[in-house]
Amino acid sequence: QLQLVESGGGLVQPGGSLRLSCSASGFTLDYYAIGWFRQAPGKEREGVSCFSSSGSSTNYAKSVKGRFTISRDNAKNTVYLQMNSLKPEDTAVYYCAADLRPSRGCTVNQYEYDYWGQGTQVTVSS
Repeated sequence: QLQLVESGGGLVQPGGSLRLSCSASGFTLDYYAIGWFRQAPGKEREGVSCFSSSGSSTNYAKSVKGRFTISRDNAKNTVYLQMNSLKPEDTAVYYCAADLRPSRGCTVNQYEYDYWGQGTQVTVSS
């Protein structure tokens, strides 16, 4: 069974950091494009960051560039999202997703992704 599971969310003060994890089962993450997305209450889901299927290309939303870093540990079959200098506007449910078609580029278009995790809540508040 193909599955993605996010973890690492929580409550953090503005300026703080969190590292989200996206662990896969049933397939190997490093063969496929992976994206991180988020959805705040009352807002549409937006792309945050992504890896191409080759792993050679990454991209970030303008709102998080310079503060968030995507990485992966192939041995653990896990992709991470390191989030620094968090702001209240980063509050959202964060999702990871995989595009299981081969040779895919890095995109934050959610409609390109086939499999989604259940999400993890990130709340930035003092």
